[in-house]
Amino acid sequence: MQNKRTLDDWLNWQETLMEETIVLGLDRVQIVYDLLFPSGVPYAVITVAGTNGKGSTVSFIDSIYHKSKYKVGRSTSPHLLKYNERFAIDGKEVSDELIIKAFELIETKREGVTLTYFEFSTLAALIIFAEASVDLAILEVGLGGRLDSVNVVDSDVSIITNIAIDHTDYLGDTREAIGREKAGVMRTAKPCICGDQDPPQSLLSYAKQIKTPLTLISESYKNEIGLEGAHQKLNAAVAVKAIESLADRFPVSISMITEGIKKARVAARFEKITIGDKTVVLDVAHNPAAVEALINTLSENPMETVAIFSALADKNIVDMIELASGTIKHWFLVPISAERSIDLESLKNKFNEPKSTTICLNMNSAISQSLELNEIKRIVIFGSFYTITDAFKIIKKFNVNSFWS
Repeated sequence: MQNKRTLDDWLNWQETLMEETIVLGLDRVQIVYDLLFPSGVPYAVITVAGTNGKGSTVSFIDSIYHKSKYKVGRSTSPHLLKYNERFAIDGKEVSDELIIKAFELIETKREGVTLTYFEFSTLAALIIFAEASVDLAILEVGLGGRLDSVNVVDSDVSIITNIAIDHTDYLGDTREAIGREKAGVMRTAKPCICGDQDPPQSLLSYAKQIKTPLTLISESYKNEIGLEGAHQKLNAAVAVKAIESLADRFPVSISMITEGIKKARVAARFEKITIGDKTVVLDVAHNPAAVEALINTLSENPMETVAIFSALADKNIVDMIELASGTIKHWFLVPISAERSIDLESLKNKFNEPKSTTICLNMNSAISQSLELNEIKRIVIFGSFYTITDAFKIIKKFNVNSFWS
């Protein structure tokens, strides 16, 4: 690679380093992390794992600390429109220049160690936050927990939002197996906050084995929140408990918590946009547990609803469809820009009533057709992060007010 590489140059190059998109394991990233941070990172860390709700929980925590005097870094994945979304300091995305500078440092330190795209991202976040002298960093796990590159950092507080069946090729096909993978983010004598309402025995046993103080959250947050859905009230309660567990080092007031929870926003988590007389709901629900939460939230305000939907081929699509079919009057099936996407004829065949579906040439066609349905008042777009990314590229042409505006 030549000097003066752009951010896109760096990202395109990183994608060529590994044949497989997902390569779990800490051996590679640990070597480079130890070279970059021989004494560990110079700030406190909250690590957030879980099947669903990670991004929302990170947003609640970040929003609360934003009301305080502390400087806070936030690392999330994947991004929806641009890579910079993955890194924020005090709520503001970082520049291309800061990311490139971090990549350049990683390159000088890695000494021939091959890293994945996500491992570069994790290490870049840690460097960016160190350079900015943050007091605290909130790190969202990408996949699983035990072998995810984020787990190279010893957190001060770990969070496990919930445990459901997803990513079975990597994490196992039972909640017990997946629970053990998520539990890997726990640390001895460091608090873990868990929002799962029926935690697997594997998680409970591991906490006991390594002497992790485990708090199970069963009651939802009672006050007003910035995100819709009953499940978000539970995520808010988890966030508050995590912040309380650090109160000896990072005290915040009750008013900061109240305001922070109320002001929290995160893209494409039941995000509502008005186009004409229609409400468009964008949601990254991409597994049965997330779809169930989405449908429960839609059911709080019943109305005639159609869906624009697609998914990755390795997801439990049949269960996703069955959970939503009672609420969705018609489905517009769209191709998405992803290697693991399902072909549309195969997707259509997963429906018990194929007549309730329309295969669309592209996302633009699906949105146009759904907006032309006079009797329909709500359009929900879901199934994958890729679905939402493709959708917003079309929706932003309507000059709507959204998270990304």
